Amino acid sequence: MSRGLKILLCGEQGQLARELQERFTAPGELIVMGRAKLDLTQPNQIRQQVRHVAPDLIINAAAYTAVDQAQSEPALAFAINATGPGILAEEAALLGVPLIHYSTDYVFDGSKHEPYVESDATNPLGVYGMSKLAGEQAVADARAQHLILRTSWVYSTHGRNFLLTMQRLLQEKPELRVVADQIGAPTWAGSIARSTLALIKRWQDGQAGAWGTYHLTAQGETSWFGFAQAIANALREQGKPCATLLPIPSSDYPTPAARPLNSRLDCSRLQREWGVSQPDWQTALHECLARQA
Repeated sequence: MSRGLKILLCGEQGQLARELQERFTAPGELIVMGRAKLDLTQPNQIRQQVRHVAPDLIINAAAYTAVDQAQSEPALAFAINATGPGILAEEAALLGVPLIHYSTDYVFDGSKHEPYVESDATNPLGVYGMSKLAGEQAVADARAQHLILRTSWVYSTHGRNFLLTMQRLLQEKPELRVVADQIGAPTWAGSIARSTLALIKRWQDGQAGAWGTYHLTAQGETSWFGFAQAIANALREQGKPCATLLPIPSSDYPTPAARPLNSRLDCSRLQREWGVSQPDWQTALHECLARQA
């Protein structure tokens, strides 16, 4: 980061916020505000804090991510994922500074047979996806310079996510049934953070691409079952006990919120416009697990 750049990071304990904090290097100032200081459900607090900090750049890594719980808490999901980010974008526009905001593959319904591109029609299947799509629209409507980065299947060594859940269950149970007909790209939060900082550097160096919405996921694809297999293989290599994995269809694992069967996102536009891309998902998983060891 170049000297004097002041970045406001919204979110403190989430997967991505923690990875961003770990990777941020001086010179520059990263001002981190969690829910206690900047609550996305409190519009006046958002405005006051942004105006007080007067940052050169805002990163919104805060979100409501409980996909199933959102079905019964729509007002809270929309407040955090839509209204709050819209206000951040309005304040960014008033300051004349960029906003980086993260979104999700869940804005799509998964019915397409090929990877989704940014211009494909959205059609979220549940409240979580609807709230994230509303957030995208609110950010765009504010007309601030912005990057909306859609990612998928995010995991890390922090918080609650598929990696940590599988590591625990694979060692606790003799047999584990995992959905095999949902396809996507497991994406390490550390890779997202690294790419985010690369995008910021491109902007600082006068090499920014077009502002707008982009897809940012790991390269390659697998199913949740395939992801679980990779996690199990790593455990076995460490000599740890591991459950037998059984592939099942989504219909055998009903959840309050429907998931898209196809979560693959085409990330070529980000590479073309900004020169930033992710490693393949297996390479990123290996790096994540090496950090965990």
